[in-house]
Amino acid sequence: MAKGKDVRIRVILECISCVRKGANEESMGISRYSTQKNRHNTPGQLEFQKFCRYCRKHTTHHEIKK
Repeated sequence: MAKGKDVRIRVILECISCVRKGANEESMGISRYSTQKNRHNTPGQLEFQKFCRYCRKHTTHHEIKK
């Protein structure tokens, strides 16, 4: 029996504070985390509070497209 599409997919979470800073302020980089999600249970985008080493605090990380 073959599966159609994989249920669990790999996603990348990116810090929204680092993205908003852009080139205007001095930013060393953009914090990114990778995780998996079940596409049937969570069809929308993921959003977590994670630690950003560039901002040096817990910030909101959103799912980005690959």
